[in-house]
Amino acid sequence: MPENMEPKPIVKVPLLRRFGGVPPKETRVGRGFSVGEVKAAGLTVKEARLLGLYVDERRKSVHEENVEAIKEWVEKVKSGEVVPEPKLPTVEVVKRDLRRPFKGKTMSGRKGRGLLKLKNRYTHHYKWKRKQRERLLKKRHEGKRHKGGD
Repeated sequence: MPENMEPKPIVKVPLLRRFGGVPPKETRVGRGFSVGEVKAAGLTVKEARLLGLYVDERRKSVHEENVEAIKEWVEKVKSGEVVPEPKLPTVEVVKRDLRRPFKGKTMSGRKGRGLLKLKNRYTHHYKWKRKQRERLLKKRHEGKRHKGGD
């Protein structure tokens, strides 16, 4: 690792079905350090971000090598070897276009998409399953609705 590069967090590789229970490698570089790792190193989340470390608030695991990497980085910053650039999260405000109509689903739109059935109400899996079934039956499912298909 170059002297002025912040440490990269090491996380376990998820077990995917295609791996057959054996991952191709044990660890990989993660998106950021977990909140538990930051607290174990004696910092708060905001302090870690000001020291130039990415923090992934969704991760819950705590790996000792990541805690050690954070502590070494803090020592380098305190001694003045490196000057970190803060990694504070950016806030993006997205406003809806008031000149365009509201694109919410009406009852007929929800019925046409199959959203009114109780088992399908809160999931997208029904849609993917239906599309796959129609592909296997060689139906023109993409062209059937909204595009003037058969």
